[in-house]
Order: sequence, then structure tokens, then C-alpha cells
Amino acid sequence: MTDSPQAGLLGVRVLGDFQVGRAGELVELPPSKKTRALLAYLAVTGRAHQRERLCEIFWDIPDDPRGALRWSLSKIRLVLGADESALVADRNSVSLKVETDYARLLPMVKGDLSLLPTDELEAVAGSIRGDFLSDLSLDRCFQYEAWRKALASEVELAELGILRELVERLAGEPRRALPLARRLSRLLPEDIGLAEEMEALEEKVRAAAAQPTSRSPQPGAAPAQSPSPAKSPATAQDPGRAVHFCRARDGTRLAYAMTGSGAPILRAAHWMSHLTFDWDSPIWRHWMRELSRQNQLVRYDERCNGLSQRHVVDVSFDTMVSDLECVVEAAGLDRFTLLGLSQSCAVSIAYAIRHPEKVSGMILYGGYVKGWRARGDAGEIATREAIATLMREGWGKQNPMFRQVFCSMFIPGATHEHFAWMDELMLRTVSPDDAFRLQSASSVIDVSDLLEKVRVPTLVLHAREDNVAPVESGRTMAAGIPGARFFELESQNHILLEGEPAFDEFIAHVRAFVAKTAGS
Repeated sequence: MTDSPQAGLLGVRVLGDFQVGRAGELVELPPSKKTRALLAYLAVTGRAHQRERLCEIFWDIPDDPRGALRWSLSKIRLVLGADESALVADRNSVSLKVETDYARLLPMVKGDLSLLPTDELEAVAGSIRGDFLSDLSLDRCFQYEAWRKALASEVELAELGILRELVERLAGEPRRALPLARRLSRLLPEDIGLAEEMEALEEKVRAAAAQPTSRSPQPGAAPAQSPSPAKSPATAQDPGRAVHFCRARDGTRLAYAMTGSGAPILRAAHWMSHLTFDWDSPIWRHWMRELSRQNQLVRYDERCNGLSQRHVVDVSFDTMVSDLECVVEAAGLDRFTLLGLSQSCAVSIAYAIRHPEKVSGMILYGGYVKGWRARGDAGEIATREAIATLMREGWGKQNPMFRQVFCSMFIPGATHEHFAWMDELMLRTVSPDDAFRLQSASSVIDVSDLLEKVRVPTLVLHAREDNVAPVESGRTMAAGIPGARFFELESQNHILLEGEPAFDEFIAHVRAFVAKTAGS
């Protein structure tokens, strides 16, 4: 272990298999996996935890949690050795202050990578040896697992962002960029654009290697030829999961993808999306499959979501509209159908007013003119505020009460499979703090004054018993947009499920509308 911050001090590595080292040498760890996990948890969080809380996270009630905690702490003290004072444990709380490789990565999870020096980015990229605590999963410790998986997702996104930043920044130094591009390609094996970038870098490296040296060629020797570039396996794969990146106006990295062929449909970003994971999720996969069947579907992850940059400060409405503009430009779209879902309906309306020449038609599903706080209904505000409070405590955790409330609100028709996938969707797509901030920002949306300014053909669809956005919101939206058509769908679900008639009806309306307006 050679990258400890200072010689002689203890260093904890969690970006890969768990390791503890001092002065370049690994320290022997206790055989108890739970003790190692406790050590990692205390090291990474770096704050005081109540003993009762640690017992709740790591031990079952039928056992002797307090006794087990005392035993594990005694083993951790042996690991710390001369640094034993770093562990502070009294009758009520426990804390540990040691250096971790995660602490060095953390500013890059939450900051603007474009402002950081290249050598610092390369050093941090080199410290990531694998998935976060990849060898310390505890299947029966649900709260610990939720924490570990959430941070693993953050580390993965940070690694993707760092590698992408470095590949772009070092494009003029192919020998330096190529290993980073290869590593990025292993993380995004189906990204066609990245495979092409890697081929270009390989060709530059080969060309540089083939440059003549100061030695004269032997008489009669044939001129050197560069070998033909081998086709990457990724280029032969379905580009459906290829991920591309662009920059927002404030430098935030946005991830977008394109699938299918035909008249383009751009889905304006909504929260809780993940460009690659959504293909596996029964909550969203049928949307992408059907929207890509006869058209080119362009979609992107909203800032703070999915593969786009997380923990971004600005989540204002105007910024969301600006992000949509940047994706349109990066994707090279000239004219397209704009699809808004839920809160992105308002973003779509604002974009269509700014750029009517780009939008052949606009489809709005499950949207609202005013967010729940702007609507001013005291009962609704009280309910939503209670849910927002639950968000910070229950988001992405094995909390049956929160899962029941949240999933039932969005998908009353959910099966047990959907409930399980909703947990994973929350965990993968957005952090608790970002989820809270995004919901707060969308709660004050009000596009009442914009509706009459829309000048593009518009289709408004809404589930009749939608619990997230009342059907009256859809009717009000359609009534305010000149010439808009409105259809109610027979469903309770804010997110329409595969197999329900309302989803099939939704797709039929979309295809008919696109066929009618795409050539206009």
C-alpha cells in the first residue's frame, strides 16, 4: 500500500477490496467480515455514531448487539495499533478519524472536474482499484448494504466522470489518453462513440510509433506500414446502450443516449432516470423499447440523476431548460418531437416557446402547470412535505413504510416486482439529498403565463386517477395551449406499466401524432 497520505500514518482503502496499511505495508485484518465492515463504515463516514444505531445497522436483535459491538471495537483497536487514539468510544457513541482514499475522491464526486489539475485527476483515477468495498457486502445487514451500494454508485459515477474528463483533456496526447480510454470502455462496453474515439487514439499511437527515426533505412527495405485498425467489439453491438456526454452552460456533465431510427423523439429529462439501468427496469424499459421501435429516441439523464453529474448546486427551472438546449445541440438534432413527462412537461413548454423552429410537435404526459406547492392546496402541501421528510430518512433504504408510501403514490398498480425495482431505482438514480432538492425545486414550478405563447402542435395525455399530478392539471395545461388536444387514459399510474391498456393507448397516440406532425 504505497499511496498513504503521510509515511507512518494509517491509511484505509475502500475503492476496491478493503485494505488497511501503514508506511507502505498492509496491516493484517480480523477474520470477521462484519468487524471489517464496521471499521470501513466508521472510517468512511468519519463522524460519531450512537452505539444503538451501530447495533441496529450491523447486528440482529436476537443476538447480543452491544456485546458484539464491544468485541468488534476491541479487534479494531488491534488493527489501529499505534493509532488507537483515532478511535473514540464512550458509553454512548463511537467515532474513527483516519485517512481514506474515498476522502480524496469525495471533492470530485461533488465538484466541477473541469477546474481540477490533470495530474490530480490522474492520481485519483489511479487510486480507484475496483467497486467501493467490493469484498465487504453483508446481505443480511440491509441498512449497511443500502449505504454501501449508494456510495458504490457515487464512486462509479465519479470514476466515469474523471475518465471522461481526462480522455477529453488529453486528446492531443494519445499515449497518455489511450489507457484511460480503454479503462472507460471497460466500464461502458456498449458505447459506440467511445469505441470510435479509442480507435482514433490507437491509430494516432501507431502512427507516432511508425515515424522514422534518425537511423537510415536499410537498402532495399520496404517502407513501414501501419496495421489496419482492428474493429472494437463494441462497434458491432447494438448502439442502444451507448452513452455520450456533453457540457451544460455551467460546466455540468450531462449524459445522453440515442436509440432506434426514424423521425426523432427527444424525451426531456425527468428525475429518477438512469440511461443504462433503465433498460433492465420493468418500470421504464417498455417505454424505451416502444418509443424506439419506429423512431429515434433521444433521452438524457437530468443533472443530479443517473449518469449525469451528481450533487450539482443549481437545479433551477431555467437551468433545466438550458440543459435541454445543450443536449439538442450535442445530439445534432435539427427538428424533432419533444416529449415531456411529469415535471419535464413544464421544461418542454419553455423550450418550445424559445425554439419553435426546432419542435415539430410536443407531447406532454402526466404534467402540471403548477407544482404542488405553487398549487396552494393546504392538504396536498402537508402530505408532500411529510413525504419529503421521509425521503431524507428512507430514500434507497430497506424501509417498507417509505417504499409503500412512495411507490403507491407513483404506481398504485405496482406488483411486488415493481416495489423491489423501485427500491433499486431510487438507489441507482439519485441520492437522498438530491432527490429532496429536486422535488423542492419542482414544487414551485409555475408556467401559467407561458401556455398561451406555445405555437407548436401539442398533444396532452394524462392518467385519469393520477395521484402525483391530478388529471385537472392536464386539462388545465391543454386548455391553456392554443390548439392542443387532450386525452384521458384509464389508469391510476403516474408511470404507466407494461401490459396495461393505458400504456398501449399512450404509444398509439404518440405514433399517430409523430406521423402527422414530423414532416411539418
